[in-house]
Amino acid sequence: MKILALETSAKAVSAAVTENGRLLCSGYQDTGLTHSRTLMPIVEHILKNAGLTVQDCDAVAVAAGPGSFTGIRIGVSAAKGLAFAADKPAVGVSTLAAMARNVAFFGGLIVCAMDARRNQIYNALFEAQDGVPVRLIPDRAISLEDLAEELRADPRPKTVVGDGGALTAAFLTEAGIPCRLAPPHLVMQNAAGVALEAELLAAAGGLVSPQELEPVYLRPPQAQRLQERTK
Repeated sequence: MKILALETSAKAVSAAVTENGRLLCSGYQDTGLTHSRTLMPIVEHILKNAGLTVQDCDAVAVAAGPGSFTGIRIGVSAAKGLAFAADKPAVGVSTLAAMARNVAFFGGLIVCAMDARRNQIYNALFEAQDGVPVRLIPDRAISLEDLAEELRADPRPKTVVGDGGALTAAFLTEAGIPCRLAPPHLVMQNAAGVALEAELLAAAGGLVSPQELEPVYLRPPQAQRLQERTK
């Protein structure tokens, strides 16, 4: 199965194609430019260089959340458009599950972290088993203080990954909880992890129509929260 995957959940943007667990091509950019400017040129570039089209892929996957509200909207909208135009199914993947694949070969506990602002992170915990991340905790928004208390008695070696990884690793270390930050080339989420996670979801019946693909925010957008406060 060939999967075209998009990742726009944070500052970096990437696209990749995998086939049966093998990375065929990928493109990644972390230069501060907006995803609306960079995503589609990356997709077009990697497909052209690989001699592929969207029609050659079996599904279009995207990191559907959690993450930046704007970034997730751009990624999901692009995935819906690509899948609809090519008459292909779509797969929405947890951003946190996808990033856990970056470091599953380390062993121990994988602490996925995205900066959610308001003194919180988007977080999930996985255990690396034979190079595969096994989920322990559902995706959630949690304070660093609560996460530290939760991990304090856990003896497993801990690897922190994600765009909120540096913040989280520094907090845990200061709290006396040993952990290691993923290496710079692995710490950020990327589309290859999205594609690999999507292959498993597709095999388990997780394909949906482009119309059914929806973002997963965990928290309502800031504009909605402000509107609710004024009611």
